Amino acid sequence: MSMFLDQVTIDVKAGDGGDGMVAFRREKYVPEGGPAGGDGGRGGDVIFEVDEGLRTLMDFRFNKHFRAKTGENGMRKGMHGRGADDLIVAIPPGTTIREKESGRLLGDLTTHGERLRIAKGGRGGRGNIRFATPANPAPEIAENGEPGEEFRLDLELKILADVGLVGFPSVGKSTLLSVVSKAKPKIGDYHFTTLAPNIGMVALKDGRSFAMADLPGLIEGASQGVGLGTQFLRHIERTRVLLHVIDMSGMEGRDPFEDYLIINQELEAHNLRLLERPQIIVANKMDMPDAKDNLQEFKLKLAEHWTGKEAPVIFPVSGIAHQGIDELLMATANLIEITPEFPLYEEELAADTDVLYSFEESQRDFEITRDPDGTWVVFGEKLERLFKMTNLERDESIMRFSRQLRGMGVDAELRQRGAKNGDSVRIEDFVFEFVD
Repeated sequence: MSMFLDQVTIDVKAGDGGDGMVAFRREKYVPEGGPAGGDGGRGGDVIFEVDEGLRTLMDFRFNKHFRAKTGENGMRKGMHGRGADDLIVAIPPGTTIREKESGRLLGDLTTHGERLRIAKGGRGGRGNIRFATPANPAPEIAENGEPGEEFRLDLELKILADVGLVGFPSVGKSTLLSVVSKAKPKIGDYHFTTLAPNIGMVALKDGRSFAMADLPGLIEGASQGVGLGTQFLRHIERTRVLLHVIDMSGMEGRDPFEDYLIINQELEAHNLRLLERPQIIVANKMDMPDAKDNLQEFKLKLAEHWTGKEAPVIFPVSGIAHQGIDELLMATANLIEITPEFPLYEEELAADTDVLYSFEESQRDFEITRDPDGTWVVFGEKLERLFKMTNLERDESIMRFSRQLRGMGVDAELRQRGAKNGDSVRIEDFVFEFVD
């Protein structure tokens, strides 16, 4: 089984805040000591951090639920609960994070040590010491901790490489990578030997270096789901230069120029911007019979195809015989130096940020529906958060929540919709009677 995993869905839950405490001073010789319940501690955040030692999402294969710890509850004598530690989740560089339900991009992390807070922990509930007033010097009110944020996320890994090797199966991409770097991809004489992307560091004699990725061979129809190519096409998107490897020997019975056209069509169908990246054509297996004649025919067809435009440069090489490799690597390094990076998500992240922090005047704090049995159902993010922070074991806390509902306009809207005295009203699992 392949140990490479580049897509996974996980659940994250930040820690809830600790509950506030209802307590009173009981010291001897301190009459009417007053409230002394402390606040709860904040819940832990869920934070993703890039670890350059990781190359796959394999750690998430069997562990898909990440929950930060809850804050400590408030205590007597005005002592506050301890805040929970944040949960740090290590991810490989090149990981994008999206919210599963909405598809909204939350982050694209590429640099070692880069962090992103995915889910914010809830604040601690206030103890009754916070609710003391001249009118009510001994309140029996305390808040429960605020719930932590909760998300279902899609993680997708797009490996970080300066150069991507593309081409049909068995054209020699893995052999070329093994020759120019210390990577040890599995190499064989059959199609789809490469079942996962391989990446290696290429060091040149002049001191320059770059990362090169060998991707599983594409075939015609890969962008529509045929073969393995579609599974790994995403890894080309971060590369700055493409080396288009072509078997110039024609031993597989294919026409080298047709291979060139088909692969470019698949790249274009997957993502139009892939063809914006500069390409170098690697005419491989030049040590084989008929390769030189095929190369001459290929050059003629290529020149005709690019009439009026500058055609990609061609480097004849032999991965097995180590011929023409140094010239290819020098040209590749030179091209990398003058090719800017291709930002994948800057515009999308900027758009999501604008939406995230924009004020929507029409946004409501609650909604009201009615069940078939006649029960009124009140729901909404803000309302449900207030409900979860209400200590239903204390009458004063319940009365405070009812005042909050009235202030939000819930009573008025229920009355406007025809709610009668004694009707049942439900908020989550809590059912109470409507009093007109």
